[in-house]
Formats: sequence, structure tokens, C-alpha cells
Amino acid sequence: MSSEWVDADPRRNYSSWRWFCKNVALATAEAADAAEAEAAEAAEAEAPDRQAVAAWQRRGRRELRRLLGPLPASVPLNVEVLDSVDCGAYRRDHVVYDSERWMSVPAYLLVPHERAHARPGPAILAQHGHGPGKDEVCGLVEFGDEGSPANDYAHQLAERGYIVLAPDLRAFGEREDFELPDHYKCDHTFTYASMLGHHLLALDLWDLARGLDLLAAHPLVDRRRIGMVGLSQGGTCTLFLAAWDRRVAAAVVSGYMNKWESCATIGWNMCGSQVLAGVIGRLSHVDLGALIAPRPLLVESGTRDGIFPVAAAIEAVAGIRLAYDGLEVGDRLEHDVFEGPHRWNGELAYPFLERWLRP
Repeated sequence: MSSEWVDADPRRNYSSWRWFCKNVALATAEAADAAEAEAAEAAEAEAPDRQAVAAWQRRGRRELRRLLGPLPASVPLNVEVLDSVDCGAYRRDHVVYDSERWMSVPAYLLVPHERAHARPGPAILAQHGHGPGKDEVCGLVEFGDEGSPANDYAHQLAERGYIVLAPDLRAFGEREDFELPDHYKCDHTFTYASMLGHHLLALDLWDLARGLDLLAAHPLVDRRRIGMVGLSQGGTCTLFLAAWDRRVAAAVVSGYMNKWESCATIGWNMCGSQVLAGVIGRLSHVDLGALIAPRPLLVESGTRDGIFPVAAAIEAVAGIRLAYDGLEVGDRLEHDVFEGPHRWNGELAYPFLERWLRP
């Protein structure tokens, strides 16, 4: 999208987009000034690094809970298996579970044959991005200009011996209602949810937290070793859910970690499933990453990612590293900067998960 407009009066601005970009710059600058002031105050008080990180995390948790807004009431999962397919190394169960009153979540549960009689072990919540939904991450379809088969990370993880749950987000896959040309399908859902006082991202996170409930209750899953991975919109969900729900023992955020002033000011990039009202200036990607510490976190960034610029991703990870180093767990944060576009890579992600989720 062009950032140049010709207004009738050059002294004034008529563009809502330019208004947004200016306010993003102002809000992020004010937030940076406030963070710098807090850091200076902590340094003057000679506060231990752990105390400074703990204070940072307390503030972040308060902000995140406030920004999520009202959440649904819990209901029994009522898990049902609709059908099963033998996929060679694993069985793919087509399941459905209830997340709230009047809402059910279809998903694929991938169970490796080698785990059938084993002791409880690691599991992964694998979240799709924009596209056809869970079918892409399970290797049933390819999607996007790149047509990258590497985006089948749920399938890849199941073949590596993980139990994997791959759900559809609201408005995607089996949960799609309708789609208008040149519109994100989640934008309509965002509009309807907002009229009821809900954020779509918060509702998606609620559904995913119920997915963690499902995995934690599975007899073959060690609830202490549940990881989460996701690309793009799936990366959004992974970052936010790992920050919010400490049951995520290790996280891989692919094609998302960035700075609001970079990724949010790229035209058509943000959508109704990736935002919370008032988040800019109150909670950055760095703040969310810091909330995951000391749990292991790996970030993937493509050098040719056109919507989540790699330079901003490198800056964000450097900011998150302050939290990990402050807690003396710097080895638990990794950044895979790979040559390529907006896609899943996996080169470091698979050994990273092996390291932190295996016995």
C-alpha cells in the first residue's frame, strides 16, 4: 500500500491510514520512553536482575489480562472422535470438542503408533495461519504463493513421535461461515464478536486453551511437556497463548515476532484475528516474549518476509533476551533467521523441541 496521499489541503490530513500510522509511532515512542524510565529507576535502586524481570512480567500479565477483555465460561469438553485414518507412522483422529456454550472446535489429533503403549510423553498444539486451516499443517493441502510443503509441521511433528492437536480457528477450515472477495474471513467474525464485547483473538485463545485441556487429559500425554508451534496467524496465537497460559512448556513462534511500528504499518497486514483493542503502546511483542521466560522460546524469521520485517524481528528478540538473560536462562531463547519468505522453516525448531520436551 502506498504511504503517499494528496489531500485537498496540504496542512491537514484526510487519510485514516496515515492517522493510524502517526498514532502508532506516537504510542510506541511513549511506551519506549516509559520502559526506559523504569529501567533507569531500577538501575538507580540497584535492583537485582531477577527482581526487575519479575516486575516487568507482573506488569505485562496485568496488561494482557485487561486487554483480553471478557472471556467465555468453561463447559465440559465432550470430546468426540468423528473418524480415524491410518497415516503410516501415526493415526489421524478427526475430533471435535466444546469450548464454550454454543461453540465447538473441530481438530485433528495425531497419535503416533509408537506411543500407543508408551508412558505419557510430549505433545504439541500446532496452530495454522491464514489459509485452509488445519488441513495445511497436517499436510493434506498446500497453500499460498510459495506452495511450501514445509508448512505441514503438524504432520512432521507426528512423524517425529509427538502427539499433536491441530484445531481450526474461528472462521477457518470447518468453522468457515462465508467469505467475501478481497476480505479476510476473520474480519467479519471480529465485527460480530466486537458487538458482543469480545475480541476475536481472545476467543481464539480461549478455544486453544481448551485444546490444552484436551491434551493435558490425554492418557498418553505428560501435561508438563506440552509445546506449541504456529506460523503467521498461528504465530500470533502461539506468542499470546504462551504468554498467557503457563502450561505451554516450550513455544515456536514462526513468521510473526516483530514490532508494532513495523508490522502493523504495512498495509493489509493486520486483521481481526490478530489484534486487541488498545494493545499498541501497552503491550509489545517484546513484553509478550518476556512473559514466556523462563520457558524455552524459539523465533523463526525469513529474510524475505514481506509483512513481518526481519530487522524488526531481530530487534524484538534482542529485547526479549534481556528477560532471559536476567533470569539466567539465555540458552532457552533462540532465533532462527533463515533465507526465505514468509513460511515455516523447522531447521532449528525440531531439534529445539526435542531438546526441551523430550525426557
